[in-house]
Amino acid sequence: MSSEASATLGDLTMTSCKIMLLGEMGVGKTSIARQLAFGTFAADYSSTVGVDIYTHVVDPPPEGKPFTFLVWDTDGSFGETLFRSVYIRQAQAALMVGDVTRPATIESAARLCEIFTEAMPGRYFAALLNKCDLIEGEDEPPLPALLRADDVPVVRTSAKTGMNVKATFADAARTIVRRGQA
Repeated sequence: MSSEASATLGDLTMTSCKIMLLGEMGVGKTSIARQLAFGTFAADYSSTVGVDIYTHVVDPPPEGKPFTFLVWDTDGSFGETLFRSVYIRQAQAALMVGDVTRPATIESAARLCEIFTEAMPGRYFAALLNKCDLIEGEDEPPLPALLRADDVPVVRTSAKTGMNVKATFADAARTIVRRGQA
């Protein structure tokens, strides 16, 4: 399967791109994927084993072209070895997820951003600081230096409330289309 695919229906061409959700266990990757795909949140924690795949049609479509993400929700055990895997080599983009209530996971997300840009130069990526609903009114942990750089998109999200979840994927689609990568 190629990293992107197009299907033609009459005059409409639908673009499909693979995007990976990467990060440690328990940061909310599955909750983000389920909020995106189904508009739901489940408070009970169930660890992903291997990879789960979700689809999301971006609305409104970037530049009027129907655009679908194949969202690969990875378990947190892959770590840095994932970058040697065929799973990620075919991805057009990745979102590195950290949990704002666990600063070590934000450091891990920053490290994954760095490795991703080295292993897959030019491909879209962003860091998601998830579970922002849990720290409302509190100070956020300081960001690692890499995530303070101007060229690293950092998005605060809440899979529970849906805050910035769909907007993050819409921005990714627009950027991928604008760069001519889809």
